[in-house]
Amino acid sequence: MTGVLDRLGAANLGTLGLWSGGAQLGALSGPDARSAAREIEDLGFGALWIPESTGKEAFAHAAMLLAATERIVVATGIANIWSRDAMAMANGARTLAEAFGGRFLLGIGISHAPTVNRRGHRYDRPLATMREYLDAMEAAAYSGPDPKAPVPVVIGALGPKMLQLAANRTAGAHPYFVPVEHTRMAREVMGYGPLLAPEQAVVLRAAPDAARQIARTHMARYLDLDNYTNNLRRLGWGDYDLADGGSDALVDAIVAWGDVSAVAERVRAHQKAGADHVCVQVFGDEPSDFPLGDITRVREALR
Repeated sequence: MTGVLDRLGAANLGTLGLWSGGAQLGALSGPDARSAAREIEDLGFGALWIPESTGKEAFAHAAMLLAATERIVVATGIANIWSRDAMAMANGARTLAEAFGGRFLLGIGISHAPTVNRRGHRYDRPLATMREYLDAMEAAAYSGPDPKAPVPVVIGALGPKMLQLAANRTAGAHPYFVPVEHTRMAREVMGYGPLLAPEQAVVLRAAPDAARQIARTHMARYLDLDNYTNNLRRLGWGDYDLADGGSDALVDAIVAWGDVSAVAERVRAHQKAGADHVCVQVFGDEPSDFPLGDITRVREALR
């Protein structure tokens, strides 16, 4: 982790974070979200990862959570580059990093064609667009007080070329909706040094049918997005695996289900494959559940 921490500046993520989606933490009221963030911090997670899609705006949400906590890093996973221009992205990150003592990590991503199109943009040339966006971020003028250390930036990267860009131009990559085999491939592509922080979905249910049903409820929307299915195809998954909410084999590869020992085993598999920091996303019975009890059990198993 030495090289990673050097590149991350003041943001000390530790080895385990919590990823909580727009239907979970993002769906809570302001007071409830602040309370939940404090509980997550007290559990000892190194980072709290939040998304940006159709829910809360990423910087406002991050500021609320940072103001409610004292130690935990708040990371965007990811902030959509189509939501704001490069100067707004760079300067919003600088503002939060300076105000909260380096506890902010900026994860950015190219998003997905349906989301981009709904915003009135045209999804095109994702690699070139991301490269140009990074150039513009680096060139952005800023007249506010600088943070003590540069803001760490990671890319929500999946394919080899985007992973290479993440390794060469940023602190690293935050792959989402990936099996352990992707972590192994990503580390080979990126080399050692850049941060590799994959997300790992979790269902603490022992019955296979019930666990897979919960997993499929959460997976369905991702299997409708080309970036995710193309990534899985590159890893060898076929049409059968991607149909009807995912084959049992794919569900089992994407979502760690069972008891806490099964979850711990999956997190360690990511670490063995080259992950520096694993972001666990714990699913409850319903998409809107914020399953603090299950989150607590996962954290205790991974101390």
